[in-house]
Amino acid sequence: MQRLEGQRILVTGAGSGIGQATALRLLAEGASVVGADIATDGLEATGARAQEGADRFTALRMDVADEQTVVDGVRSAVEILGGLDSLVNAAGMLRAAHTHQTSSEQWNQIIAVNLTGTFLVVREALPSLLDNPRSAIVNFSSTSASFAHPYMAAYAASKGGVQAFTHSLALEYAGRGLRAVCVAPGSIKSGITDATGGYIPHDADWKLFTRLMPILPTTVQSSGTGMADPAVVAGVIAMLLSEDGAFITGTEIRIDGGTHA
Repeated sequence: MQRLEGQRILVTGAGSGIGQATALRLLAEGASVVGADIATDGLEATGARAQEGADRFTALRMDVADEQTVVDGVRSAVEILGGLDSLVNAAGMLRAAHTHQTSSEQWNQIIAVNLTGTFLVVREALPSLLDNPRSAIVNFSSTSASFAHPYMAAYAASKGGVQAFTHSLALEYAGRGLRAVCVAPGSIKSGITDATGGYIPHDADWKLFTRLMPILPTTVQSSGTGMADPAVVAGVIAMLLSEDGAFITGTEIRIDGGTHA
């Protein structure tokens, strides 16, 4: 399918996991993509994996927690693409700890990347997006925003903030043709999930995690747990950015294999 032919899209977090899978899917559907990430080696890997549309992919280093690099990066992306039709905010981080042992530094770092970083990229991209009669933003929430995930209070709070922010965007800019949607992945293999096992407190109650298992069959593993391939999320994002998603805005789409059915 070439549902996104001619579309100009910025994807943050494009150096690994769901962000990388999304960039590859959008390229395969005909889009021109600027992939932004703090990890330039990951972006190189994304470009190397692009079997379709490698000539339409540009790597751009961006730290979403650094305001000036976001300002400069979004400006560069718009110049490279000659405008901007859609934005995917996949950049994020996760740390796990007992809430009573979470430092303000840890809390602020997670909020800075996941919530403030999403805001900064959206703020800088909005003028270019609003130049179009139809544009779209896909932000990344998480199942942890609506369902309890132990030892992840800061992460859950940041993702809940992203959901609320996205609802506000959808209402504020609908009259100008902008759609804003959240995806809420769960049990999806990524760099975040691969590292999660190492962050869980050594005295964690592992029984608390038994209710966080998908009911659909899984295809890969991460931290010893069954997960789905990131491509399953990328496919939903491609739909949301295409005309197939033209009547979807101001909502979350949970992609978790039925974990919270």
